[in-house]
Amino acid sequence: MRNCIVRTLITTLLLSLGMLWAQQDQNSSQQPAGSSSAGTSDKTLPDNTKNSQRDRNKSEATADQQKNNKSDRELARQIRRALVKDKSLSTYAHNIKVIVQDGMVTLKGPVHTAQEKQAIEAKAAEVTGGADKVKSEIEVGSRQASKKPSPGKMANQ
Repeated sequence: MRNCIVRTLITTLLLSLGMLWAQQDQNSSQQPAGSSSAGTSDKTLPDNTKNSQRDRNKSEATADQQKNNKSDRELARQIRRALVKDKSLSTYAHNIKVIVQDGMVTLKGPVHTAQEKQAIEAKAAEVTGGADKVKSEIEVGSRQASKKPSPGKMANQ
C-alpha cells in the first residue's frame, strides 16, 4: 500500500515537471527573437525611464517625501477619493500621484486628455481650498497614457 502511494506521488511529480518543461519550451519558442524574458529588449527602455530619472532630483516632489502628519495624509486621501469616485476619468487619471507636503499638493503622472488634467486639477483645488495650493506636473497625451484606453472607456465606445 505504501509503495503504491509513493509511486503515485513520484509519477505525479514527474508528470508535473514534464508539463512545466514543455510549457516553458513552448513559451520560449513563441517569443520574438532579440527580446528578453521580461518582454523588453536591451535597447528599449521602460516608458517611465525619463520620469524616474527626473524624480531622482532632490528638488522634485516624490511620494517618499510626503509628510506623515495627519493633515497631509488626510488631504491626500480626500483628493485620491475624489479622483477615484469620478468614473468618467481613465485608469491613468485615477492613478495620478498625489503628493502633499505641508498642505501643498503636487500632482504627477500621465493622462489621456487636457480635459482629464483640468478635472483632476479642479478636484484637487476644491479639496485643498484653492488652486494656489496645487502644483500640477500632469502630462497630457504621453506615450504611456496613450497606449491603452481604460476598460471603462472601451465599454462606452
